[in-house]
Amino acid sequence: MAFAVTSSTAIAGSISSRSSPFYEQPKAPQFGSFQLLDRSPLPSTPVNSSRRRCAVKPLNAEPKRNDSIVPFAATMVAPEVVGKVEAEDFEQLAKDLENASPLEIMDKALEKFGNDIAIAFSGAEDVALIEYANLTGRPFRVFSLDTGRLNPETYKFFDTVEKHYGIRIEYMFPDAVEVQALVRTKGLFSFYEDGHQECCRVRKVRPLRRALKGLRAWITGQRKDQSPGTRSEIPVVQVDPVFEGMDGGIGSLVKWNPVANVEGHDIWNFLRAMNVPVNSLHSQGYISIGCEPCTRPVLPGQHEREGRWWWEDAKAKECGLHKGNIKEENLDQLNGNANGAASVADIFNSQSVVSLTRTGIENLMKLEDRREPWLVVLYAPWCRFCQGMEGSYVELAEKLAGTGVKVGKFRADGEQKAFAQKELQLGSFPTILLFPKHSSWPIKYPSEKRDVDSLMAFVNALQ
Repeated sequence: MAFAVTSSTAIAGSISSRSSPFYEQPKAPQFGSFQLLDRSPLPSTPVNSSRRRCAVKPLNAEPKRNDSIVPFAATMVAPEVVGKVEAEDFEQLAKDLENASPLEIMDKALEKFGNDIAIAFSGAEDVALIEYANLTGRPFRVFSLDTGRLNPETYKFFDTVEKHYGIRIEYMFPDAVEVQALVRTKGLFSFYEDGHQECCRVRKVRPLRRALKGLRAWITGQRKDQSPGTRSEIPVVQVDPVFEGMDGGIGSLVKWNPVANVEGHDIWNFLRAMNVPVNSLHSQGYISIGCEPCTRPVLPGQHEREGRWWWEDAKAKECGLHKGNIKEENLDQLNGNANGAASVADIFNSQSVVSLTRTGIENLMKLEDRREPWLVVLYAPWCRFCQGMEGSYVELAEKLAGTGVKVGKFRADGEQKAFAQKELQLGSFPTILLFPKHSSWPIKYPSEKRDVDSLMAFVNALQ
């Protein structure tokens, strides 16, 4: 394992002239290839609060690293900390930092945890985290999970990032015995048949668990706009609800999400402005990048997360690294089984779109000699992918008005989901069907291009 550090001298010239105290570059002794900055000591007085707390020991405490991330140079020590942070109300800290910039949040994270915090780097647009860390002028560590099934472009990108920032990424690998048992028992591509959770658990979740046992905090690139139903409420800092840190037990690990409130296009504006290297897969249509067999480019009208595990329903767009994002009260809704889901605002609302009931669509299925063809979307209003195609579907319906083609919608979650799966070919949301003339069996739209032109071509070819 390698200890990733960066020097503050490379950027001192560009930020030392700023008047804000945040950008001041105090003089400090030089150690090896990086400079330890003389930052203000941490407060020693705990925050009094009845909310959930996380005990944090001083940074120079004896680390308990067993089978975890290990510093490259054993002789390097964390900056001396005056005082001790016994407890902190991270819920309150999250509120205090809610409107802070990613740079300020990153600086606060590195200041508080020093050598006991690391950036989780996936090889995608979260390279922005490394750039922010570099801009703080503080030493920082970076680790990544090498599942053994990443794209060649991702491995090349890792090497580029190391050379660009002068760091060493600390790679974590899955247990060879566990991978061997999985492949020998179920084959190389079992996740296409029984879901990706088991493979992700072996190749990603367990290696991450080992890595985090050597830390007191970690930094992720999660954003609220990334995934339907699972990341919309993530705070900028929190006590990790799933994993444990080096001290063990619930509350022993802190999770920082500096770009939680940043939208995807703003991340890319930042990367371009700072001339940050990016994965070459992005230029091929990939947005969210994971393992090669489970990632593909997104198509027009698709949400960025649809490129991941595309053969599964919207509820499955997480690998388990951030499963703590899913609240218990949201699980039923994500599975399409909640009665309370009726309170979610409906979509595809237009005079040109007919809302079909269960009886209505059953009658439509029984007609063997229809007067006009019907285009129907099977949807769930809480599904971000359905929401993403709402504009194009409504526009299509308005264009088809008066042409003899009826356009409808059928809400297929909750109690209707089992029926839709059995009778209407529902695989995932959204599913689009064309009920042509003179045929009782609907034709499923085979493409995931949901722009107006692609949908229109489908209708014109079959009506």
